[in-house]
Order: sequence, then C-alpha cells, then structure tokens
Amino acid sequence: MTEVRGRNGQIAFDGTYITILRRGLRARVSIGKGEKRIPLAAVVSVQWKPAGSLVNGFIQFETAGVGGTRSRAGSQTKQAGRDENSVIFTKAQMSAFAELRAAVERALAARHNVVPQQAAPVSVADELQKLVALARQGVLSQQEFEAQKARLLAGR
Repeated sequence: MTEVRGRNGQIAFDGTYITILRRGLRARVSIGKGEKRIPLAAVVSVQWKPAGSLVNGFIQFETAGVGGTRSRAGSQTKQAGRDENSVIFTKAQMSAFAELRAAVERALAARHNVVPQQAAPVSVADELQKLVALARQGVLSQQEFEAQKARLLAGR
C-alpha cells in the first residue's frame, strides 16, 4: 500500500484501487470532502506536473470515458485543484508523489502487458521452397541461393 498526503487531499494505492481522500477546510472549499475510489482498470493515463520552487505540482488520473482537458499556460495547477481526480503537491512532497506515480504506472503496465503469441515454427522444407521460388524469379543469384541453402541446412 502506497499512501501520500498532498495540499488538497491524500491518495492511497493498494494495487487495485486509487483512493483519493479529502478532509478539512481546503477540501470543503475546493472540491468537497469525502472519498473517491478509482479502480485501476478505469485509469487510462496519469498526468503529472512536477512542482517547482515557486509553483505546486499535481498528479491527475484520467479515466475511461472522460477526456482530458488542455489548460491555458499558467493555469494547469489551478484547474487541477478543481478536478476530483487530481491532488496538488508541494516540492517537498514531490518525491513521495513520484513513488506513487511509479507504482500506479507499473501496475497499469502489468495490466496491459499481453504475452505475445509465439510464431509457429517454420520448417526447413518451407524455407527451401521460398529460396527456390526467389531463385526462379531472379531475386537470388545461383551463388546467393547456394549460400542461403547452406545456411538453412546448417541450422543458422
């Protein structure tokens, strides 16, 4: 379980759900108090803006069916402060949020990794037929054909 506390909320990630919890006056004024649980399966991207010396950063979880929005220059963090899927953090909090981001992105990658199907083995006879056809078409010279045939029969 990864847990981080930001300026306008805290986030817990257990590998299956991202839980955003908001308490206190700042939460009441911005988005509202309460808890939001986002299933990892619903997350399509993680938006990240690092904090700087003078500006806060944020992490935002975009979910399926809800398109991301493009903010005007200089207003990204302000808009993220009003987004229920975002939490703002300071430069001092950024390393903890970076660890959270990495954990979520690893989990997302693991969910989407598909084991590639292995190609059916190609027989030597099939490869020889292809070489003969290429030689007959004039694509391979007799010398090239013999070299490729020798390589194929040697198992390389």
